[in-house]
Amino acid sequence: MTITDGELAIAAAEAGAAVVRSRYGTAVTRFQKSPLDFATAADLEAEQVIVDLLRAARPADAVIGEENGRTGTETADRTWLVDPLCGTLNFAARTPLVAVNVALRTGSDVTAAASVAPFSGEVFWTDGGQAHLRRAGVDEVLSPSADSLLVDANLDPPFPNSSAFRAVQLLADPEFTARFRPRVVSTTLAVAWVAAGRRAAYLTDGQLHDSVHFASGIALCQAAGCVVTGLRGQPLHTGVGGLLVAADQDTHRTLLAAVERQFASGTTTHP
Repeated sequence: MTITDGELAIAAAEAGAAVVRSRYGTAVTRFQKSPLDFATAADLEAEQVIVDLLRAARPADAVIGEENGRTGTETADRTWLVDPLCGTLNFAARTPLVAVNVALRTGSDVTAAASVAPFSGEVFWTDGGQAHLRRAGVDEVLSPSADSLLVDANLDPPFPNSSAFRAVQLLADPEFTARFRPRVVSTTLAVAWVAAGRRAAYLTDGQLHDSVHFASGIALCQAAGCVVTGLRGQPLHTGVGGLLVAADQDTHRTLLAAVERQFASGTTTHP
């Protein structure tokens, strides 16, 4: 029987996660991509395993991987977005907070996605319908909640809106700190946690269209019923870009007001 796209996304992400686990705690060889960014052998090997599995199962589809770019035809309507190790800096520092992300974009929509936490064995996934958490082969429907009051912010560059907004300054906003508690996990696993009710919200600057890092998490949050917009509340991938995802409308409204206070001031003080 032919594997469904949802199950293929899970299988591919789990295959990558197995590589990540096998490499964890071993000597890390760094392949420098910029002065502050690098890949490891785990990134490269996990991506190769994932791409090989996807190409074997769906030879007509295109694949975009973080490390090796695009394979397959430029005109393919179906494109897999692969982030083999989101949280490379965590991984290299032997901090087991990482994710393996695999998503399928069909046309302009992500129709299947999986985000695997290699060290907990948890699989967050959607086939375009509901969002689920799979543990030990058992699925449960994800239910977002703001009860934790925890808001995860991405403090890693690039910051295309840095003249008007910096996430780090949000953490000192008195109206933010009166209601929420900030967290910086430094992996897009935290986006899936919003869908799962473990985070009240997540926000980041940046242009995220076809982002191998964020496609899975965004799809999970949309399927779970979160409020998902661009940084200023605009439709995703338009205007200033960015991402503001919240468990509910009230949380989203409160964080959006904090974002707008920065934009209204027109400038930021860079730390």
